[in-house]
Amino acid sequence: MEAAAELALRLRAAANDRLARYEPLALVAAPLLALLVARTLHAAAAAVADRGLVAIVIAAVKLLPGVSGYIAAEKKKVVDKMQSGGTSTKNNRRAELPTIGLAEEVIKDLEELKAKDVDWQGKCSGTVYIAGSESEGHFELINKAYSMFSHTNPLHQDVFKSVANMEAEVVAMTAALLGSKEKSSGGQICGNMTSGGTESILLAVKTSRDYMRSKKGITKPEMIIAESAHSAYDKAAEYFNIKVRRVPVNKEFLADVKGFKRCINGNTIMMVGSAPGFPHGLIDPIEELGELASRYDICLHVDLCLGGFVLPFARKLGYPIPPFDFSVKGVTSISSDVHKYGLAPKGTSVVLYRNHEIRKHQFVAVTEWTGGLYVSPTIAGSRPGGLIAGAWAAMMSVGLNGYLDSTSRIMEVSKKIQRGIEEIPGLFVIGKPDMTVVAFGSDVVDIFEVNDIMSSKGWHLNALQRPNSLHICVTLQHTTVYKDFLTDLQDSVDTVKAVGYDPNY
Repeated sequence: MEAAAELALRLRAAANDRLARYEPLALVAAPLLALLVARTLHAAAAAVADRGLVAIVIAAVKLLPGVSGYIAAEKKKVVDKMQSGGTSTKNNRRAELPTIGLAEEVIKDLEELKAKDVDWQGKCSGTVYIAGSESEGHFELINKAYSMFSHTNPLHQDVFKSVANMEAEVVAMTAALLGSKEKSSGGQICGNMTSGGTESILLAVKTSRDYMRSKKGITKPEMIIAESAHSAYDKAAEYFNIKVRRVPVNKEFLADVKGFKRCINGNTIMMVGSAPGFPHGLIDPIEELGELASRYDICLHVDLCLGGFVLPFARKLGYPIPPFDFSVKGVTSISSDVHKYGLAPKGTSVVLYRNHEIRKHQFVAVTEWTGGLYVSPTIAGSRPGGLIAGAWAAMMSVGLNGYLDSTSRIMEVSKKIQRGIEEIPGLFVIGKPDMTVVAFGSDVVDIFEVNDIMSSKGWHLNALQRPNSLHICVTLQHTTVYKDFLTDLQDSVDTVKAVGYDPNY
């Protein structure tokens, strides 16, 4: 003990002797500075883990005066355009009711307004999924169905029982396409119709948040999405105060399962997988994400807004479609748009849940209102029964064989477009498209200049970033014009090549 005490005294004396050469202020400041540096490094490491190095670098670049000013100016252009109603100006827009009503003459005004729209038939990526004339065939049928029920509102189920029944049948038929008949689904698949994919996604996120709060007591919710996931998830996060952990896609442009796993923590309420993702038309590894969701007991939403009325039929037709629906263990909710490849009128989608225990968290029930008990299943209170009738009519009129036929046609044309793009020198297809979206880029020409020329030829494609690319979402409209598309694309690439382009600029 004495030896140890003596050693301690010698060490103390040596330390005091060494430190005596420093100013007292420096001795006090040094550990504080070290603590500050440690906290800064810890915060930086946490930021990299949370957002990813690429996202942080991009955010830093945005802070540069020239860059930030440019981005602000571009945002202002978009906002101003939205506020002005597109090409219209406030000077020529009606701001007051006509003194004398126009009666039937208003139809003539509508026709004049409609005549100013772009000629969209066969020239748009996605947008309109039904082929043919607006006044004939399937268009005419769903328009008639809508008009028959345009006055109805499913909020009043006791009055409009027919609409409530049609909604239930649309939900059940959609669920049957997405695995509800499989034993692994649990046999309780349920859901509602919504106004579109964004509302279906908003509801799925809100429901998952409230379900996990009830189940695990999570009050600071986080969700994990791939950077290719639809921007509606960012909207949902903003609406419902949820932190987004965004994971870069892997080399195949798919959700990185290992990256998802690294982001899971005690506040994680859900993950999102896309089937397919909007940008590149690729199906995320839903089975692997389902395994993660099951292992960590969190929700998994599958975004089938684009693929819900293609993938089930493509699989029946023999295309190599990986698992994507409620047959996958761990999937807790699915969104599927009927107004895309379901060929229903715009404003119709379905959100589905694995069981009633989850879905009950979607509902809002107000019991203390002086107006009585108010229960609403979706974001909207009043809903257009005409759209529900239009969706029901679309599904019933097309039927299983009709969807198989339309899927066969668009899948075949999609593959022809993919092969055609791959044969154009200077272009490459991104990933291996699973469905009807074909994304393509170039290391030889400026792909956005190609898009400008395609636009001048009447084509409306989607411009993407990271990597810079374009995509075409193939619909029935394209089955007769895909050769024209490939010819115009080749011509546009050749034109840009002739002008010259420096890829390093």
